[in-house]
Amino acid sequence: MPEAKKLILYIDDTGSRDPDRLTHHEQRDDRMDCFGLGGILIKEEDIGKVLGMHADFCGKWNIDYPLHSSSIRVGRGKFGWLKKPETAGFFFPELQEFLLSLPFIGLACIIDRPGYVLRYKDHYNEKLWLMCKTAYCILLERAAKFADDQNHRLEVFIEQSGKKEDRDIIQYTRDLKRHGSPFDLANSGGYKPLTKEDYQRIILGEPRRKTKKVPMIQLADLILYPIAKGGYDPNYRPYKQLIEHKKLIDCYLPIEQVPYRGIKYSCFERIKKGRLSKPS
Repeated sequence: MPEAKKLILYIDDTGSRDPDRLTHHEQRDDRMDCFGLGGILIKEEDIGKVLGMHADFCGKWNIDYPLHSSSIRVGRGKFGWLKKPETAGFFFPELQEFLLSLPFIGLACIIDRPGYVLRYKDHYNEKLWLMCKTAYCILLERAAKFADDQNHRLEVFIEQSGKKEDRDIIQYTRDLKRHGSPFDLANSGGYKPLTKEDYQRIILGEPRRKTKKVPMIQLADLILYPIAKGGYDPNYRPYKQLIEHKKLIDCYLPIEQVPYRGIKYSCFERIKKGRLSKPS
């Protein structure tokens, strides 16, 4: 029997994992206050192509350091040269064109932190789950379902965050394989959660840690921000371009399955009022 093909999930994170950590999102230009895990799915056979395209782009711009989303957006650190408007005016369109030309599918679970606390604080009192577990279990299940639909197995790489954080991710994966979904089946039945046998069959081994030196981890970082921003502003241009170029998992699902299997925006009720509708 031929070896099963692989989809590879590269995961980055954004925001604080602690639901109660104070932030000053009102002072942020983007007004965001979320935690998210997400990134890109790439077919194993496309890795060489992605590496070559990444090398070509970085070579053209004389970049020999990792592409880092937040540093690029604000022109910080090694990307200080982007503070020059004339340079940024050429770079950002080319960066977007480069990203949209790559063979990947973006997915994520984004949780609005204030909304999360409002929803669960009274019910769970002092036993609030750290959002990392919630986000990871949702993300991994949706990636695994998508891989299974394609008759692929799923391999997972995560950006190194810290010894404890990385151990937690590995433990969450082990728990899914041993026990299945951690969510209340009475509340998640409509999602058709995977069983422990499903996770054992679909997911190859345990998540492996990688640094930002790995191009695919850089790409996960670059894609995650516009996905997260899309939860707050569905008309954010880079987010809309991902949809227009079919770079998000939602574009490959029947419309009725998107709420259950697509990008998850959790606890966003507080910002829905008066918000513009999502782009088609």
